[in-house]
Amino acid sequence: MRPARVFTVETLSPRFALIELEGEALKDVAWTAGQKIQVAIGAGLSARTYTPMSWDRSRGRTRLLAFAHGDGPGSRWASGLREGDTCQFFGPRRSLDLAGLEAPVVLFGDETSFGLAAALRNNLQAGGALHMFEVTDVVESQQVLDAVSLGQARLIARSAGEEHLAIVEAEMLRLAANGAQFVLTGKASSIQRFSRALKAAGVASSRIKAKAYWAPGKTGLD
Repeated sequence: MRPARVFTVETLSPRFALIELEGEALKDVAWTAGQKIQVAIGAGLSARTYTPMSWDRSRGRTRLLAFAHGDGPGSRWASGLREGDTCQFFGPRRSLDLAGLEAPVVLFGDETSFGLAAALRNNLQAGGALHMFEVTDVVESQQVLDAVSLGQARLIARSAGEEHLAIVEAEMLRLAANGAQFVLTGKASSIQRFSRALKAAGVASSRIKAKAYWAPGKTGLD
């Protein structure tokens, strides 16, 4: 466990907060884009997983983008944070290996993937990545992405019957024909659909990296 202090908290929208943690235990830490940390929430072994956007080894600081996904312990923790609060976390630990990515790169995800997108943007090997996100509130998401310099991302509004995924799939297949590599994150069922479609189109598994962050009614995914 690493102890940390909340250096800043910036509310970007009703459901998003930009959090910067600092501490001596964060200095000289080996971190790469795509790795995760698990912040202890409340009593017991409960934890919430975040993908750091950046890590300043010399100053001992890391930045997180917290999304209030429902009304769980993680959402309550993030919404109640104040500057000077303390916390403890595990990590950074392996989650999604982005080593070796070269443009063109397509990152698909949702609101839970914005932090990863920011980390990927700062990964020089993956410069020029195209970001595609399925989101519930396009206006709010655009506001947040503008605030973290990801305003060029393509946002696709969720539909009740998930018809919006057909639009995303068609675009992915078009990009696959141009040699793109894919990073699929966010909702488990969306990732499964696109993985099947890409492989059926002849896209090699080596060109697809996937990590499910959540699934309806399930806990423990990160």
